[in-house]
Formats: sequence, C-alpha cells, structure tokens
Amino acid sequence: MKLIILTQYFPPETGAPQNRLFELAVRIQRQGHEVTVLTAMPNYPAMTIHHDYKGKWWVKETIQGIKVIRSAIYVSKNRGIASRLLNYFSFVFSSLLVGARRLPQADFLLVESPPLFLGISGWILAKIKHAGFIFNVSDLWPESAEKLGIVTNRAFLKAAYILEAFLYNRSVLITGQTQGIVADIKLRFPAKQVYWLKNGVDASLFNPDDYQRDWRKEAGYNEADLLFLYAGILGHAQGLETVLECANLLRGYSQIQFALMGTGPEEVMLKETASRLGLTNVRFFPNQPKAMMPRVIQSCDVAIVHLLPLDLFLGAIPSKIFENLAMSKPVLLGVDGEAKELFVNNGQCALFCKPGDAAHMTSAVLNLAGDAELRQRLGSNGRKFVQTVFNRDSIATDLLNLLKSIPRNSKTNNPNNQPAKS
Repeated sequence: MKLIILTQYFPPETGAPQNRLFELAVRIQRQGHEVTVLTAMPNYPAMTIHHDYKGKWWVKETIQGIKVIRSAIYVSKNRGIASRLLNYFSFVFSSLLVGARRLPQADFLLVESPPLFLGISGWILAKIKHAGFIFNVSDLWPESAEKLGIVTNRAFLKAAYILEAFLYNRSVLITGQTQGIVADIKLRFPAKQVYWLKNGVDASLFNPDDYQRDWRKEAGYNEADLLFLYAGILGHAQGLETVLECANLLRGYSQIQFALMGTGPEEVMLKETASRLGLTNVRFFPNQPKAMMPRVIQSCDVAIVHLLPLDLFLGAIPSKIFENLAMSKPVLLGVDGEAKELFVNNGQCALFCKPGDAAHMTSAVLNLAGDAELRQRLGSNGRKFVQTVFNRDSIATDLLNLLKSIPRNSKTNNPNNQPAKS
C-alpha cells in the first residue's frame, strides 16, 4: 500500500500533530508500506523558517526512512487573522503545485485538519494521484474557532462550514482524534464512514525505568519540592491563568512548585501576571526537544493538563496526557467530558479538578501533595492504561486493517458514492 500524508506540521517541529503523524508514518512504513509526507518548511512554533530551509521553494529529504517533501509557506509573528490566512493559504497553494509534480501515485492520501483549508489541496491532489481521500480531523474547525471567538465574521464562518461539508462528503474515510469528534461528525454526516484514529504513545521511549530525576537539579529544584509540571502550548484555550491563581492561593506552601514549559500567544501575559502577583512558586521554561522530555517528566511529581471550561472541550483529549501517563506520572486533569471519562473513571490514573476553578484545583493539588501513595497508584495505573489502550503500534495496525477493507472502487472521491455508515 502507498500512502501520502499531507500536513502543515511535521518534525523537526515539535507539537502534538507533528509527533502523532510522524509516529504513525514510521509504524506504517515499518509494516512494509510506502509512506510519503508532503509538508511545509519547518517554522512552528517560533513562526520563523528554520535556517537550512530559508529561501527554498521545495525540498526533498528523508527522516528516519520516511520520504518527506516540503514546500514554501508564508510565516509571520503577527497573529492577526490576515497573517494566519496568508500562512494557511500560502501552503495550500505551494503544496498543490509541488505535490502535483513531486508526489508519487498512491492508494490513499490522508490530510490533517486543521487547517481546514489544506483539505482543498488534499482533495485535488488525491484526484491527481488517483488516491482515496482521507480527511483526518484533530479539531472541529471552524466550530472551535467560532466558539472561542477567534473568528466572528459570519460570512467567513458560513463559507468555512460549506467547505467543511464539501471535504467530508468527498472523502472515502473521515478519521477523528477523539470519540467526541467522531460522534459530532457522524451526527452531521450519517452516510459517511467515520473512524476513531486515536492518539497514543511510544511506551518504550517514555519508560520511567530508563531515566533519572536529574533535570530537577539542573533546573534548580530541591528533591523535597513537590513539582507540578505543565508542558505544552501557552495558549488561550489552555486557560493557564487558573494555574497561576492556584499558585497564588498556595504561596504559603513553599515545597509546592509549578513549572510551566512551552511557548505560545499567552506567554507574555502569563509571565506578566506571575510577576505582578509576585509568585515565587511559578517558573517558566522554554520548549524542550522531544528527546529531552522523558527526563523532564521523570523529574516532576505531577503533570497538569487544563483547558477552558467550554462545552467545545468536552470531547478534547490533550496529547500531553499520554506521555506523562507512560512515565507513570499522575495527572491533575482540568478537562471535563471524554478525557475525564477515559482517564479518571476508566483508567483511574488522573485526579479531576473543575476547569477554570482555581479553588478546586488548589484542593486537588493539596490532596496530591499530601498523599504519596495516591500519586504512586495513579501513576502506576496510568502506564498500564496507555500501554493497553493507546499503544501506537496497535493504532497503526488497526488503521492499516481498515484501509485494506475499503474497496478499491470506492476511491472515486464521489460524494454520491459514499461508504456505508460505520
């Protein structure tokens, strides 16, 4: 089988989609199939083209045996809507031109959304390469942009919803990263085949037996400190002001420390807030390479995962959960809905706190800080849970088996010849 993956985000960039798609590609190729990735010049999250790729229209390279073709993209540190649209559509345009000429013929083309607009390039390239069009949804866009208030123009939103329906209807398969995404799409497009393509973890890489707690000392923490780590995007959706409010309430507990690692659009605001409150129990750290993260996680006591208290996030499963659980770290989970059901109720590996509720988070922090046996039990349960349910090898195998079952004559991308409802 020959598979093309079209995504704006890919290593050496760091981030959830980059890791997820790379790990999927490696495992599919490892099972004897041919994978080609078409992606942008690396630039995220700094929004600066990496030095070796500057000024180039396209580049071909190999990353751990995966053929990678890159095309140009416009980047700017300006996060306004105009700059974002230029960023998205520049890659739609360049990926279409470069992909039409450089990509091989394939059985399937999987395109990552968001950005939704990349589906335009994906659908056209799938037709050119005679490939079945697979639309992979990691975030329900434009619904999320509308509910977060990021996009408010009604005409633009209407056009985006029309494009979303167009792309869904022309796919031979729609994949969703969470059960909530899958349920939403099935409700709106009952004739389409929709599949839960889970995120997961490589438990052999994130293995607590292989790492020491040495980052803790390098970062200036004492062994007696109870270290709560948030590692990820410092963005609006994460609602990290709640963590700062919690830290403010706990300023009298000197051994409880908070480490916020990452970058993002809210970084400046969060640092200014921490400074204004005089928080000595909160420190900020830059993004770390993927290979460094097991050491960082091992050096901490509890992982924090938090999102704003919005209905939109009831179906969200932040990817940082998996790596922390694989490292046997308990999770302080400020995400309701599907994540709570999976990791609090089913996996019994996380302690829930109400999203956006600093007082409730403070109570949960004190509970974890004062109960070493609870931390150990949640962490042990977490590694067992992700090894069983969210193993990347099994995820890739299950997807391959599904693709093999899709009739070759269904790869017409014809909306009137839709697969049966799953």
